Amino acid sequence: MLRHKFLASAALAAAILCQSTAFSADDAVVAKVGNLEIHQSELDLAVQNLDPQLAQLPDEQKKVAALSGAIDVKLLAGGALAEGVDKTDDFKKRMAYIGDRELHNAYFRKHVVEATTEAEVKARYDKEIAAIPKQQEVKAAHILVKTEDEAKAIIAKLDKGEDFAKLAKENSQDSNKDDGGDLGWFGPGRMVPEFEEAAFALDKGQYTKTPVKTQFGFHVIKVEDKRDAAPPAFDQVQDQVKQLVMRDKYVALIEKAKADQKVDILDPALKKGYDDVSKMQEGGDAPAVPDAAPAAKP
Repeated sequence: MLRHKFLASAALAAAILCQSTAFSADDAVVAKVGNLEIHQSELDLAVQNLDPQLAQLPDEQKKVAALSGAIDVKLLAGGALAEGVDKTDDFKKRMAYIGDRELHNAYFRKHVVEATTEAEVKARYDKEIAAIPKQQEVKAAHILVKTEDEAKAIIAKLDKGEDFAKLAKENSQDSNKDDGGDLGWFGPGRMVPEFEEAAFALDKGQYTKTPVKTQFGFHVIKVEDKRDAAPPAFDQVQDQVKQLVMRDKYVALIEKAKADQKVDILDPALKKGYDDVSKMQEGGDAPAVPDAAPAAKP
């Protein structure tokens, strides 16, 4: 059932159990569970923190799923309050940690997510694209046969001026033979190594003078054209580039905070592990943007 899939966020659980929470006058009550009220702001939090599968539901169904989960939480929260769970040391420690995490997320949202502009993302995209080595693509066709002798015979006919596409239609065993053996454009890593090496070694208009053997048989390859590969369009990689920008902002934020506040780890093993992870994050080898922070979502 939907209610069993509902995941309440730490912030929602805190709002539910801390009865001193102040709600604004226009924060409507959407449901009551005993003496406890569920306000619109709590329902909004519940919607934001639905299980990813439920988050794909239409808006109205999401609200119902979130409300169902929030009611479940309120039902047990009432029992917890009656038993004085909120007065225990364990609960207070958990709430203190949850509070720190939510403060971290709010600060992250303000100084990283909301501070990241499209202009910054575009500038980072331009920088990354400029640093990518140019790669060539080739537009090629091939004729695939079973034996080396068949391939040599086709090459001999090409040497006499016969048409490559016509020979492909008559001899090739590949499914694209009716297209004259056309393979379209491809870049490095798209074909098996032997085929790729032979194709990229040819100039525009040339064909292989010796058969090229691969796991599929023997090929005669002709390169129709060559060009520099186009970089991925900004729209295609915008989200990934934004993550890079936010990662750098987050690292800078953490480093500034470390400069302002001393971090002292007393356990030697934990200190070494922490230092190793910090070095990885500074070098960009580990994700620095906190995955657990709701604000990290674009």
